[in-house]
Amino acid sequence: MDTVSGTTSAVSVTIARPSVSAPRTVPRWLYALPLPIVLIAAWQLACGGKSYSLIPPPSTVVLTVWDYAFGGIRNDTYSGAFAANAIASIIRVFSGFFVAMIVAIPLGLILGRSRLVRGLVDPTLQFLRPIPVTAWLPLTMILFGLGPPATIALIALGTFFPMLLNTVDGVRLVEPRLIEAAEMLGTPKPAIFARVILPAASPSIFTGIRIGLGLAWVLLVVGEMTGVPTGLGANIMDARQLSRTDLVITGMVYIGILGFLSDRVVMLIGRRALWWNPSART
Repeated sequence: MDTVSGTTSAVSVTIARPSVSAPRTVPRWLYALPLPIVLIAAWQLACGGKSYSLIPPPSTVVLTVWDYAFGGIRNDTYSGAFAANAIASIIRVFSGFFVAMIVAIPLGLILGRSRLVRGLVDPTLQFLRPIPVTAWLPLTMILFGLGPPATIALIALGTFFPMLLNTVDGVRLVEPRLIEAAEMLGTPKPAIFARVILPAASPSIFTGIRIGLGLAWVLLVVGEMTGVPTGLGANIMDARQLSRTDLVITGMVYIGILGFLSDRVVMLIGRRALWWNPSART
């Protein structure tokens, strides 16, 4: 018999615990599905099964959406016409948007920092801001003629003010203590703007960019009323004259899709650029 005297041996026992897998999170997009499904079902119930209706049922619109993109169903002028018209509209939307952005953001930075410049320029801007874009349509056609330049000008005009105002507010609302702390740490005054003010105002600037891009898609149909032969907005206006309500809704669907995708891109860029801001990651 073996004996152990004066010592106690410590035995470590490892207890195997059953692995508990983390609960699987439901993708966010699943939460957004019920509302459009309910709306489409209500639309189908209200318009389906009628011999004639000014509003076509979703089943008819789905066929038109497919035919507009790929053709093979109606085989008319608008069959397979999506790609060419979408490219034309995308070019106009982003041209007008970038023209507005390269003017609005620098001007907003100046107005936000300089009380003197703000006093000189802001009253005129506030006078012009409430004028609807549709009111500028005749004047724009006179100045730029019929065609894409007038469309781009209208989109730029409509997207200018949201980006400008958000930039001005972002700069003006920078916490003064941040600037004082930078000065106490020996940051040169010219560098304070780039290192303190611009980063602090960036969330508001990106919000203005996002709003401006969304408005650019909203203004597309108005802009393409200036006599352009192609574009999603131009097709919607043609479909209205032809009483093709299904094609009108199809154009709306594709504008919504393109606007949604461009908004996702801006949000992704904002998250990367504002990685230090917790609210930008939500």
